[in-house]
Amino acid sequence: MLIARRVTSAAAGGLLMFIAFPDIGWWIAAPLAAAVMMLTVRGATGRGGFGYGWIFGMVFFLGHLWWAYLAVGTVPWIALAAAESVAFGLVGWLHARLVRSGRIERAPWSEPFVFAALWVGAELLRSAVPFGGFPWGRIAFSSIDTPVARLAWLGGAPLVSFAVVAAGGLAALAVVSLRERRFVTMLAAPVVAIVLWMAPMLLPLTSQAETGTATIAWAQGDLANEGLDSFNRAREVTHNHLLATQDLGEREPNAQVDLVIWPENASDIDPRADSETAQVVTDAARVFDAPLLFGTNDFSAPGGRWNLSMVWLPSGEPLEGVDYAKQVPAAFAEYIPMRSFARLFSDEVDRVTSEVIPGSDPAYLAIPSERLGRDLGVGPIICFEVAYDWVPREASRLGAEFLAVQTNNATFGLTPESTQQLQMSRLRAIETGKATLQVSTVGVSAVISPTGKVLDETELFTRDGGVATIPLRTSLTPATHWGGPISLVFAAAAGLLGLVALTSRTRGKSV
Repeated sequence: MLIARRVTSAAAGGLLMFIAFPDIGWWIAAPLAAAVMMLTVRGATGRGGFGYGWIFGMVFFLGHLWWAYLAVGTVPWIALAAAESVAFGLVGWLHARLVRSGRIERAPWSEPFVFAALWVGAELLRSAVPFGGFPWGRIAFSSIDTPVARLAWLGGAPLVSFAVVAAGGLAALAVVSLRERRFVTMLAAPVVAIVLWMAPMLLPLTSQAETGTATIAWAQGDLANEGLDSFNRAREVTHNHLLATQDLGEREPNAQVDLVIWPENASDIDPRADSETAQVVTDAARVFDAPLLFGTNDFSAPGGRWNLSMVWLPSGEPLEGVDYAKQVPAAFAEYIPMRSFARLFSDEVDRVTSEVIPGSDPAYLAIPSERLGRDLGVGPIICFEVAYDWVPREASRLGAEFLAVQTNNATFGLTPESTQQLQMSRLRAIETGKATLQVSTVGVSAVISPTGKVLDETELFTRDGGVATIPLRTSLTPATHWGGPISLVFAAAAGLLGLVALTSRTRGKSV
């Protein structure tokens, strides 16, 4: 019966975690989910803790990654959820062992913070391995509309995750203290949680321009909601983005635009190799007489192709030497590891006939601006790269004055995939202190202030666009400057705690 209660509790915690993210987005459910998981694995055996944590993760990821089911089918969706859930299993396993070793009893106030450190360590682990990692579903991304999100400015996503989980752990500590009749701790723990939650409001976030402003036009061309078949309509996608840009030019005839942005895959056919496409992108650049930044494919890569963000000039020529190749291709989507083995689970892998090769240069472009009389520093982040801490951080350190998240969400239908991605873009804006534009083929596209506030936003599967004047900023936030070492500290702390858990003798009845 006790095992059944723990299984039910783990599933309920995973459901709460799912509710915390878009499109439901009840942020309070995130710390509650962490509290439920900590209480569930507390007192379990190591193996039991792993199992309960894995169940928590499966319930969460099966809902959170529903878009993967829509895109690639049942088996890959379940396999991805099962693999990602191992991280939660590790948290449950290690925390259960630490509690049963008796070490937590000697310092009960440490438990919420130990649990939070293990959680962040697991997030960092699954953000790196296997196949480059998959950071989707980090608890920090659920909490953008809360005071703790401001911690991204100080220490990036790991610090936000730590604070959210620690707040939940403090709530769990209050429950444990009530059971054990430690009434002072029971009353004090929620107070500490509230202070932890509200204190980041004191951090000095600002949207003030430092190097002037830029006027950016962006277009969302739209495409019929037909899943993976959207990749078979390359010319239609490009033409739709031209129409969206022309519509925008009619609405904003007097706009003095510095740069036009189209999304990833807006021109899957490289205009340098196709005259028809070259004419379309030239026409688009001439709408505002400004350079056009857009996504295409470069098949000159050795052994595959580059997912490229390039610049086209109104003169009808590319801006030579100013392009960015995606550094983190999506495993099993843009390239197929262990193809013969993966085919056993889904023949969709055969749709990827030319694999994306990772680029070697950082996400930074210097684009000449006639109005500014200088180069405009842009951080082009391509699609899922926005989930990886180091990509926007590196762009900012090199001089990016704003971030342009170019993404293609056409294969995910009406799922929350795009709004989940928007939460990540908002966190990156806070983390780097940079205005951020998320520009999608079909939505959601948005303009985001350096403080993470959404200033303009589109609906899914609509043709839309806008002109935004954004502040340009070059100062480095603490997270931008020290984010790497901060992540290493969290990883080291989690590793040390894991070592203590594995080398400590456990005691008590198995449950």
